[in-house]
Amino acid sequence: MAGVAGRSGTNKGKDKPFRDALRKRIAEAGDDPKRLDRIALALLNKAETGDVAAIKELADRLDGKVTQPIAGDDEAAPVRITRIERVIMPLVDRSGDPQRAPAADETTH
Repeated sequence: MAGVAGRSGTNKGKDKPFRDALRKRIAEAGDDPKRLDRIALALLNKAETGDVAAIKELADRLDGKVTQPIAGDDEAAPVRITRIERVIMPLVDRSGDPQRAPAADETTH
């Protein structure tokens, strides 16, 4: 199953069958431009009656989803990242012996 969707682009390229099915049906409804308007109105009407799921959906669409804080649990505090470092490591074969990395002119295309 795909990961948690977000606005950070982490889901790019992943299958989204529900989105694909909706887009297909929307394209098929091209001759009825008021169809989506009726759906939006139905969602708004449900929200007005106090339907919490409809209210949440409208809020998420209008204001964006609320970001989730990174928090620890009862036993450990959250991890604080204070430094990000890029380290280039030598290639190691399966026996654990370091190998010389090929030079750029030694690679084949």
